[in-house]
Amino acid sequence: MKFKKNILCIGAGYVGGPSMAMIAYKCPDCRVTVVDINPARIDAWNSAELPVYEPGLDEIIKKTRSKNLFFAKDIENQIKENDIIFVSVNTPTKTFGAGAGKAADLQFLEKTARQILEHSQSPKIVIEKSTLPVKTALAMERILASAKGKITFEVLSNPEFMAEGTAMADLEKPDRVLIGSRETQSGLKARAELVDIYARWVPAEKIITSNIWSSELSKLVANAFLAQRVSSINSISALCEKTDADISEVARAVGMDSRVGSKFLKEGIGFGGSCFKKDILNLVYLCSYYGLQEVADYWESVVKINEYQQDRFTANILGSMFNTLAGKKICILGFSFKADTGDTRESPAIYITRKLLAEHAQVVISDPKALKNAAIDLASDKGKISYIEDPYSAASGCHALAILTDWELYRKLDFQKIYKSMVKPAFIFDGRNIIDHKKCFDIGFNVYPIGKPALSRFEDQSSV
Repeated sequence: MKFKKNILCIGAGYVGGPSMAMIAYKCPDCRVTVVDINPARIDAWNSAELPVYEPGLDEIIKKTRSKNLFFAKDIENQIKENDIIFVSVNTPTKTFGAGAGKAADLQFLEKTARQILEHSQSPKIVIEKSTLPVKTALAMERILASAKGKITFEVLSNPEFMAEGTAMADLEKPDRVLIGSRETQSGLKARAELVDIYARWVPAEKIITSNIWSSELSKLVANAFLAQRVSSINSISALCEKTDADISEVARAVGMDSRVGSKFLKEGIGFGGSCFKKDILNLVYLCSYYGLQEVADYWESVVKINEYQQDRFTANILGSMFNTLAGKKICILGFSFKADTGDTRESPAIYITRKLLAEHAQVVISDPKALKNAAIDLASDKGKISYIEDPYSAASGCHALAILTDWELYRKLDFQKIYKSMVKPAFIFDGRNIIDHKKCFDIGFNVYPIGKPALSRFEDQSSV
């Protein structure tokens, strides 16, 4: 079959794989190829067990793989053969040098740009898909502009706004698609090519075009605003616990104000994932770099409130369980940073588990999709850790349950059955406020929600 467009994506992770699957699904006359420096990841994409869990992804992969969607290992050859190249490589926070702990580590992006330069034999449209600090496109442009001969490159910014757990729905019916370009004749022509791809299924009014720098910055700022809301509502949850107010009622009242809106006003143990913390710290670094220290301090406080919420949660476990966790068995229900994904990057569960291990607790981790990643995350941690997928088996013989991810299956557990199998007195620390607290208290549990009064049989409780 003769394909109208040949599209390549370098990077087969949480963004690259699903994004390209959707493009292939919606554009059957386009050939879409995904490559990655990790050959094992490509093998996984070609297998029955995909390396990324997203509801609905399996079905789309089955409909497109080996038809117009391909996962390949020959990166150099694929660069030669394709005209449109998405770059979706990892851009973690730097752990060394200037900006360590805040700035984005762009080494993989630069290596990819040099690879594209080295192996291109025809003009290319190169599209930033990774989350990047503003002006990163300039570095990529400068590398690609060093090409000898008549090969030209146009760099576009097309940040991804999908959320893990709802990625396929977000990709199929996005709030908006943002495409930034240089506002030159060649830049606008390249931008039109990408608009044409998305226009196959996205309404025209939802495709936003801008200059390339606005596009890059918009992704950082969008995540910063969402994270700020999570930290804001969690800061108020601490006050609710002190004043006997109910955080759910407060959030509902605030969220009904049309100027505020209800989304991301959900109390819990804080945000996680690959984007929020990384993007905010990147924003902090940029503000500091440009001498805007007050602005940097404001956004850094959003991260600090997130860390405070996790510290508060673990301190509450310790204080409520008679100020010692040594030798006690605690079952962690949920390790992914949110429901409907196996992703554990920056998951609050990692930090909370480590705090529990530091108190010499025995930790049993249960999660329907994230146990492999949990074992990797905690591989170097000392202490007694076990991994059991079945929540009933995991809870058996434990002193406490800590619900850290809002998986739907945890709402429907038979807590009467679980209570019978646990050491008494039994505790539940609901870090997501997803279960029926009164019902669990009536069963016999001592229940500690977020931002609500505890339901406990002990009068003298330490509350943080």
